[in-house]
Amino acid sequence: MISCDIYKGSKKAEMYLYVPSDKGLEEVPEPLIEGFGELSLVINLQLTTSHKLARVDVTTVIEALQQQGYYLQMPPSSWADPAAKR
Repeated sequence: MISCDIYKGSKKAEMYLYVPSDKGLEEVPEPLIEGFGELSLVINLQLTTSHKLARVDVTTVIEALQQQGYYLQMPPSSWADPAAKR
């Protein structure tokens, strides 16, 4: 289990930054933090491999937190696949 803080920024809707609660933002590159604008804490979660997240695989998040110290969740793509309409 890993305790995780999730932040959102003021610049881009539906983009989230996951960081380990015990380390906070210390391992996040400064240019990435600046790209978010003003950060605000959304929620603190206790992540386990059995936990479900809405838009991302929890195992991917846990591995990124352990390996690089953060996980960046990008907004969903607004691009529609023309082939899917056929």
